[in-house]
Amino acid sequence: MKVSEAIVSRRSVRGFLDTPVDPAVIRRVVETAARAPSGGNLQPWHIDVVAGAPLDELKAIMRTRLAEAPGGEPTEYDIYPKVLPSPYKDYRFAVGEELYRALGIPREDKMKRLMWFARNFQFFGAPVALFCTVAKTMGPPQWSDLGMYLQSLMLLLREEGLDSCPQECWAIYPATIRSFLGTPDDRMLFTGMAIGFKDEADPANAARPDRAPLADFATFRGL
Repeated sequence: MKVSEAIVSRRSVRGFLDTPVDPAVIRRVVETAARAPSGGNLQPWHIDVVAGAPLDELKAIMRTRLAEAPGGEPTEYDIYPKVLPSPYKDYRFAVGEELYRALGIPREDKMKRLMWFARNFQFFGAPVALFCTVAKTMGPPQWSDLGMYLQSLMLLLREEGLDSCPQECWAIYPATIRSFLGTPDDRMLFTGMAIGFKDEADPANAARPDRAPLADFATFRGL
């Protein structure tokens, strides 16, 4: 697969088959992705992969936690800015509407939308979960390094015929995940990720968010 093909075919999949994933493939991808660039070669990412019985345990924990604390726990960072101006808020609104349109859940059915959102915490049925944590001493430049690692990982998964869904929603349950993973207190949770084979029949996967046109985000000088 060409890099361009991996980029175009990569998408946030929200419905997975329960088909097992070869552990050797996951280990290889997690290792190879560490060739991603990082400022000063700090390599600030810490990766936890969860599958099998431990994943079943985590899913059971999250069913209980969502009932106990549906609004989440005290967070360690803001997933989005507290004030999100246009066009960014418009992009966010549009992607949500496109997803729920594909699912056939109208805006006024708040309960059904909340119930569907809870599927995030079951990894949309994926057989492999991944968490990325980072030292609390790291700043915005190192957080951008995490993004480069995770993008490299997702493109390598496409090369292997696998799909993924990066899930920053896990950041609203940091205490639960820290306890489950045994993460040291000097690290914080950045994101989770679902990994597996896409379920083509799942209506959530029919959603295809648009991207802004080139002229909206790029300026060229001298070419």
